[in-house]
Amino acid sequence: MKMQAPAARPAPGPGQRLRNAMTCDVEDYFQVSAFAPYIPRDSWPARECRVEANVERILALFERHGVRATFFTLGWIAERYPAMVRRIVAGGHELASHGYGHLRASDQSRAEFDNDIRSSKALLEDIGGQAVLGYRAPSFSIGHGNLWALDALVEAGYRYSSSIYPIAHDHYGMPDAPRFAFYPNGPDGLLEVPITTVKLAGRNLPAGGGGYFRLLPYLLSRWMMEKVNRDDREPALFYFHPWEIDPGQPRPQGLGAKARFRHYVNIERMEKRLELLARDFAWDRMDRIFLS
Repeated sequence: MKMQAPAARPAPGPGQRLRNAMTCDVEDYFQVSAFAPYIPRDSWPARECRVEANVERILALFERHGVRATFFTLGWIAERYPAMVRRIVAGGHELASHGYGHLRASDQSRAEFDNDIRSSKALLEDIGGQAVLGYRAPSFSIGHGNLWALDALVEAGYRYSSSIYPIAHDHYGMPDAPRFAFYPNGPDGLLEVPITTVKLAGRNLPAGGGGYFRLLPYLLSRWMMEKVNRDDREPALFYFHPWEIDPGQPRPQGLGAKARFRHYVNIERMEKRLELLARDFAWDRMDRIFLS
């Protein structure tokens, strides 16, 4: 990869806080990759969907705190809840693609991936009525083995991706990737914006959401994002899912201990932590922070 950092962003003015990027991966509880061995894909249409009600609560929370965010939305969800997609757009948020059916990019051929990213982009643009510029691969599934996916995204009309996570993880990760926004193939290509990490003892530690945000004490998560703003002088990129604010979601039978722990740990505390996060930092959409 011919990695190149983007031009430096202007520093915030006097009395202004650095804006961070708030993102939400719009999928339902039964679509997460960790549940794939337990929930057949062909059973999805018959399952209780809770994403619409959860997104409504998220939109209300964001409105209370003046947060504008980027919603990486599955085409499968948008097709079934077009009114929800339009409410996201009407709230001043950015609509971006999470692919169509939550298939990992690393599990698809080039032709399958091309079809997935193009069909989901066209569907979201038709429903939302705004250009879709961003893409996030399910389970951060772009890495050394499928970097061709970045070229495919450019050819499909995307301007940025948030699909490479610079950590070591048993399901994903590219630890040697840059920690902050970069052009993997030069400035004429796609801008890649990784989820936020902090570097401690020579390792990149996750600091931008997901299960780690529910697992770690809130004050520690806040300290890590503040450190990135203060010491690295970079915006933090945070992500979460609508099902993470929903303790009442159905619980599939037969889950392995690791999958059960990762999915449900501190789920009853998540909404309150989001309220604190919205209060403690300045937030905006990805396109306004990284493409402006």
